[in-house]
Amino acid sequence: MPQQLSSKEQSLFRTVVRNYEDKQYKKGIKAADQILKKNPKHGDTLAMKALIMNSQGKTEEAFALAKVALQCDMKSHVCWHVYGLLYRAVKNFEEAIKAYKFALRLEPESQQIQRDLALLQVQMRDYQGYLVSRRAMLTARSGFRQNWTALAVAHHLNGELAEAEGVLTTYEETLKNPPSKTDFENSEAVMYKNSLIAEQGDYQKALDHLESAGKHNLDRLAVLEYQATYLSKLGRTEDATKAYRALIDRNSEYKTYYDGLIEAMGIAPTDHKAMKAIYDEYAEKYPRCDAARRLPLDFLEGEDFRECADKYIHRMLDKGVPSTFANLKHLYSSDFKKETLPALVQKYIDSGKSETNEEPKRNGDTSKGASAAYYFLAQHYNYYLSRNLDKAMEYVEKAIELEPKSVDFHLTKARIWKYYGNSQKASEIMEQARELDTRDRHINTKAAKYQLRNDENEAAIKTMGLFTRAETVGGPLADLHDMQCVWYLTEDGQSYLRQGKFGLALKRFTAIFNIFDVWQEDQFDFHSFSLRKGQIRAYIEMMRWEDHLREHPFYSRAALSAIETYIKIHDKPLNNGTNGNADANGEDAAERKKAAKKARKEAQKAEREALAKKNEPNKATREGDNDPKKKDDDPEGAKLAATTEPMNDAMKFLAPLLQFSPKSIAAQVAGFEVFIRRRKLLLALKCLLAASSLNKDHSDVHLQTIKFKLALDKDLAELPPKAAEIIKSEF
Repeated sequence: MPQQLSSKEQSLFRTVVRNYEDKQYKKGIKAADQILKKNPKHGDTLAMKALIMNSQGKTEEAFALAKVALQCDMKSHVCWHVYGLLYRAVKNFEEAIKAYKFALRLEPESQQIQRDLALLQVQMRDYQGYLVSRRAMLTARSGFRQNWTALAVAHHLNGELAEAEGVLTTYEETLKNPPSKTDFENSEAVMYKNSLIAEQGDYQKALDHLESAGKHNLDRLAVLEYQATYLSKLGRTEDATKAYRALIDRNSEYKTYYDGLIEAMGIAPTDHKAMKAIYDEYAEKYPRCDAARRLPLDFLEGEDFRECADKYIHRMLDKGVPSTFANLKHLYSSDFKKETLPALVQKYIDSGKSETNEEPKRNGDTSKGASAAYYFLAQHYNYYLSRNLDKAMEYVEKAIELEPKSVDFHLTKARIWKYYGNSQKASEIMEQARELDTRDRHINTKAAKYQLRNDENEAAIKTMGLFTRAETVGGPLADLHDMQCVWYLTEDGQSYLRQGKFGLALKRFTAIFNIFDVWQEDQFDFHSFSLRKGQIRAYIEMMRWEDHLREHPFYSRAALSAIETYIKIHDKPLNNGTNGNADANGEDAAERKKAAKKARKEAQKAEREALAKKNEPNKATREGDNDPKKKDDDPEGAKLAATTEPMNDAMKFLAPLLQFSPKSIAAQVAGFEVFIRRRKLLLALKCLLAASSLNKDHSDVHLQTIKFKLALDKDLAELPPKAAEIIKSEF
């Protein structure tokens, strides 16, 4: 039988709850201890104390105390709810859901438990369970619009579009007074409902709904875009043309609007003359518009292309627009266009127009005319489809001679040295470019990147430190971790990998893996926030993006590098697992061992000082000052490099790579290398066949085919008969 509290102790228990909510953890512990002196087996108080301890970073003690609380009062919904919260805190969502469900059985009317359960279910993509929870929450409190919208979202995520639309319609029918025209939540709900109708393919109904309910919608741009799309799909060409023209008048630089207008007007993709007329019309109407002049270059051919490109290039070079080459390089897939563009630029230089262009030169700016033309040609000959590094260097030197203080010109010169393979010279030139404008964050990051490519890790972090927060504990590197600067961590890790410092390399790649985990977990707050703020369309987009998060190239690059590191550790283990060249002699190894021992002693000393400070009486400390999460017990990555099972550790990076990037040949090659070392021949064969289907002439595919044959000859006798039969049939 659970212990009962007196009225005074019940008041004290409410104080414990309030202290927890206000993050006054020490006061909460003190109040809980007062209750437990008289009632040592009061389950709810034990559970609340466990929750507070977990917030203080004492996770293991918190779980132990929560189990005691459950033993004292197995039928307390508070104990089960707290148990679920503890599991949620350590990201064990499956166990948290079980605990919440048990708590809900004991207290079916609890809105808080129901809400926590629903949030976890949608986080885990249990849409069926989420639907049940949201339906229960709506039944309990049907007066809140948020609950109706949430149920519609649950149906939508579960693929039940008609039911989602029906829920929103039912809510609208319950309204006695129409919402205000300035009601943002209602405005967004109308557009969400409209998108649901369109997603079902009923464009006429979607258009009718948009023209009635969306007439005074606050998101005017979305209304115009939806309207243009529906009219076009319904074949109402005249109205669709008007709609797309209205959109172009709002934003004349957006390619999608031009494509929509051309499609609505029924112009065939092969009718280049009619398409060109549309773009010319808007080029004349909006003299400063770039898209109307640039986009025709995508489809024009022959003399028409030459004439149009000549006008465009003259205009851009006269203005000295730095992005001219970047705007045109996608055309290099055509051999004719690849040859025509540099010829036109050379003609521009030879004609002398570059010296007498009519564009005024402001504030001493000389990056127009000839210098801009030389800059274009330097980029042209540095581009991989038209590479001639000697010519690229010649033209960039001419550009720098005309404008010695141009950051862009020096940046391109550094890039040319990079393609020469001289990373040291590239780093030096990029540093010169940075010094030309020390307030430019872009060139600062470029300089740091090139320093990392030259394995100048200390110089790179010093360069990055010019733009990081000075007050950050741990210096620039800690700030880059806090800011989730993935590109820097990747480059830094790859630099350490090249140097054979596997511990630091794995430290960086693991940090990137953790950042992606954080992005995955960060969506948790938006499950309730988006409903509260009414941002439903953005929320649905976010959910779909999160489902493919690890398809991002940032993850692929870091994961492949981490797998490469683990393979090197597996093939040639370091003597002591610390950082250093894997081929270092015994003397260097001894020095590293000595340094590691010193680092351990310093860490132990810091822990003793922290403990003494914590236990020092009569001294006020802020909550979170001793937060163990801020301590890094392996700053050099020694523990990561000292792994005894590198291939098992590599699987952490490999599994998401194979799941989300199956079309990446690099991922399949990496998968083969890991599985063949783990002697998982079936899985290795699966990766080999996948890589072969992507590119059977790839050099790694040929090499791995030989490796697999050798491994098969060696291990065939040990394979289970079924596995051997499958391999023989496929290989």
